[in-house]
Amino acid sequence: MGYWSRVIVAALVGLAAWPASAAVTAAGADRFTIVRTAEVAGTPEQVFDAFTVDLGAWWDHHFSEHPVRMYIEPRPGGGFYEIFDEQGNGARHAEVILVQRGHLLRFVGPMGLSGHAIEMVHTLELQPAGPGRTRIRLTLEAFGAIQEGWPAVVDRVWRHFLDEALTPYLARRYGQPAPAGTPTPS
Repeated sequence: MGYWSRVIVAALVGLAAWPASAAVTAAGADRFTIVRTAEVAGTPEQVFDAFTVDLGAWWDHHFSEHPVRMYIEPRPGGGFYEIFDEQGNGARHAEVILVQRGHLLRFVGPMGLSGHAIEMVHTLELQPAGPGRTRIRLTLEAFGAIQEGWPAVVDRVWRHFLDEALTPYLARRYGQPAPAGTPTPS
């Protein structure tokens, strides 16, 4: 088993110990759907920028131990990139297929399941939720050779990203406290 396969398997096994989530709304032998929401600090434009320009500041799952850069090019045909080193080695985790800054970001690709016969379409919808606050709705449609347990694992990863990584990052950045009970990253 190669290095990246071991990293992915270790991550999947470690995440499998997290409690189950109700956000998996549909699952079958060859597809699953996840819908998650979060309310965060920042305007929709600021949250959009956190998902694209500032991604490396809070996104903590990657193939390289210490990537030099992680970002999403917010344009149709742009990529979701992880640059491993100064020589330009890296990964393209997904392709951006729809952009409306401050409103919507859609990308398609296998993300952390690269190397498997799976595609995932991620749609992030952003709506104002009061002064300096944004409501995020993530809809993920996955299809392909779905292995047992993947829907729950992918859901847990996105729960982590939205609730435990992005929410505290935006609260610190925009000076608003994270909702009560939100874990802070160490």
